[in-house]
Amino acid sequence: MQLFAFGINHNTAPLSIREQVSFPEDKMEHALHDLVGHHAVKEAAIVSTCNRTEIYCNTEKPDAAVCWLTDFHQLPERELEPYLYRLPREQAVKHAFRVASGLDSMVIGEPQILGQMKNAIKSAENAGTLGLLLHKLFQRTFFVAKEVRTSTEIGACSVSMAAAAARLAERIFGEISEQNVLFIGAGEMIELCATHFAAKRPKRITVANRTAERAEALSRRFGARPISLSELPEQLALHDIVVTCTASPLPILGKGMLERAIKIRKHRPIFIVDLAVPRDVELEVADLDDVFLYYVDDLADIVKEGLDSRMSAVAQAETIIESNVVDFMRWLATRELVPTIRALRDQAERFRRHELIRAQKLLAKGEDPEKILESLSNGLTNKFLHLPSSLLNHAADDEREKLVELINRLYQLHYPQ
Repeated sequence: MQLFAFGINHNTAPLSIREQVSFPEDKMEHALHDLVGHHAVKEAAIVSTCNRTEIYCNTEKPDAAVCWLTDFHQLPERELEPYLYRLPREQAVKHAFRVASGLDSMVIGEPQILGQMKNAIKSAENAGTLGLLLHKLFQRTFFVAKEVRTSTEIGACSVSMAAAAARLAERIFGEISEQNVLFIGAGEMIELCATHFAAKRPKRITVANRTAERAEALSRRFGARPISLSELPEQLALHDIVVTCTASPLPILGKGMLERAIKIRKHRPIFIVDLAVPRDVELEVADLDDVFLYYVDDLADIVKEGLDSRMSAVAQAETIIESNVVDFMRWLATRELVPTIRALRDQAERFRRHELIRAQKLLAKGEDPEKILESLSNGLTNKFLHLPSSLLNHAADDEREKLVELINRLYQLHYPQ
């Protein structure tokens, strides 16, 4: 079992790189099958969020797995290499525990990443790419995350991305209660944002989504008005605040659409928060006057507020994680011994059956049972001791002493005084 994890995140790569290697939900199963089916990877799980793309796998050829990532996204390896981290064995275990516990997030202690990891593992299970090693790893990962959250104050005073977006809007407009808010998308992040903005009682809330059913469900919850994405060009100018987070591979809001909206608004400003990876808003929109555009990485300073008060909890969490890493590596070590133990037992079974068949033949001939039992026990003893005895007799001088020490430990030998 060769555990290996690799990827990029908000600490190692800018948004412009992260969005190039993200995995939309509708392509996840195909990606997992491609990785496990055509490469030297026995098991695989992919965690892809706005802040990270990470692949956990069981492989004897880590470099081949890394090459697959760049090939799958048709990205030159040299472009990704400066931002990539590779985590073998124990490092991969510790990283998974830290990520699930919220210690590796842009928002320290945020709970969303745990749900995102659980969804990633569910996708791997559905794709049939989760085996014994990764199943055990993530089973322990979710246990550790729960222990960290129940035993420490890691989530106390944390500022979520959704809350940060609402705070930033207040800094620009003062009172959100006088503004019209448009949410594009209807996933978990938009739902969180809608919760924070709705608490500020904006004048009107609109939800635009590709699937009408999802938009209507979210709208009912927050007293909003649902619209389709095709209505955005006409509806955009009616809103002061736009929060977007979809799984679209291409931008939804282009420069031309925003230029027309600003003209209709007579240059009243629009505040836009784009939390999607890949981005929903074209980069050129940032050059427009009267548009305040913030991408996910731009919220970093705001979400770091309250970190000082959580540093003691972080230290406690790291201690819990270290202890569980040791336990997991101990389990992994025992699993790696299984082939050797099985081979040893198979050899002992062959010895046993050989002597048993020989004894049964002698019994069938009517020979003395007591002598047959004596012969059987002697035969087993000689077979079990032949190989270690032969190895000792033929060992070179420089290895004989180590072999003697090892055999004494294996058989717990005690010499007479």
